Amino acid sequence: MTIRIDVLVRTLAQALDLVEIAYLGATSNHGRRIAVLCAAMGRHLGMSKDELSALVTCALLHDNALTEYFLLLKENAEGDVSRLGAHCEIGQRNVEILPFRENIQGYILYHHERADGQGPFRMSEGYCPLAAELIAAADMIDVATPLHLIPLSELETLRRGIEGDIHQRFTGKAGEALLAVLDGEMLASLRGDRIEAATTSAVPAWVMDSGDPALLPIAELIAHIIDYKSAFTKVHTRQIANRAWVMAEHYDYDPAQKIKLYLAAALHDLGKLAVPSEVLEKPGKLDQAEFEIIKTHITYTRELLSGAVGLGDIVEWAANHHEKLDGRGYPLGKGETDLDFNSRLMACIDIYQAVSEERPYHPRRSHAETMPILYDMADKGGIDLNIVKDMDVAMAPWSGKDVETPKPN
Repeated sequence: MTIRIDVLVRTLAQALDLVEIAYLGATSNHGRRIAVLCAAMGRHLGMSKDELSALVTCALLHDNALTEYFLLLKENAEGDVSRLGAHCEIGQRNVEILPFRENIQGYILYHHERADGQGPFRMSEGYCPLAAELIAAADMIDVATPLHLIPLSELETLRRGIEGDIHQRFTGKAGEALLAVLDGEMLASLRGDRIEAATTSAVPAWVMDSGDPALLPIAELIAHIIDYKSAFTKVHTRQIANRAWVMAEHYDYDPAQKIKLYLAAALHDLGKLAVPSEVLEKPGKLDQAEFEIIKTHITYTRELLSGAVGLGDIVEWAANHHEKLDGRGYPLGKGETDLDFNSRLMACIDIYQAVSEERPYHPRRSHAETMPILYDMADKGGIDLNIVKDMDVAMAPWSGKDVETPKPN
């Protein structure tokens, strides 16, 4: 089996879009519009396939730091993280773990720089990578005037404004490339009814075998972004992924199956990016209305992943983690005959991590304190007793400790 990394990245960008709308009141599909524009500019400038892949991937993920950045702002209201550059630094650090074929140094770090040197790092024209200049140009124009809202009758006015800002906001190369591609057809392709097709055609295919260890950092990045949506879950998704790896080794899964399970675990809470932070971060017991909101994260996860063609069983393993064998789970009320082994395993791992990690309403629990809770749920018919017994063995060495990120040979 192969995994389409480009499709996975587009899915993550779509989820990040939900964060940007919630935090900044931004218009939808911002990241995808930046990617489509950058792809066109890169092709106009004669970039190779690998250069285009790196450029467009970074364009899609240029705001990947939003969850971590806004959490840092909450925790350090008077600190240095309040500057815009921190958002760029975090975003650059996050994407550098991905297995690009091109050196992407500075691509996201400098995406808020201006040609006149008035950006957060005061990098004037000629000092940033071309890809960073292209992402910055596309980002600046779409933030100032969301391009999907511009009527065709105003295109020439928009173009004259870009011309006037070359060597001020836009570097010469980026500004000229933007003018070369920003015509009526491009403007139409950025609208809501066409942006999906435009993004699909703009992003170069990036395929990996499902057993390729290079998939692990991609999963790690996704988990990292999800975890920082809430101060209460800074390690939740990554620990579930790491525990999934431990269990896959316990069951002697082959490399491809281990990586698929790890990826499913990293994706399982993707829909939490669409859930309001005030609900995720409520320190006390949720009321019924708030619990109903929390439950929607599974629906969002399934919807987002179902659009990522080629994930196969990974979608089910990720989206079934709150279903129960007795049919009392959510959101679909699936039962024993509907849940395959890895779906059952994911549910058990999620419960183990939630019960054992520190939360505002309970302290961190040891393995010995955690397991009776799982055994009780299994005895009542909610989760798989055999898996619980296996976890009792496999998780014991990690009692009171975070499980290490896998480092396959």
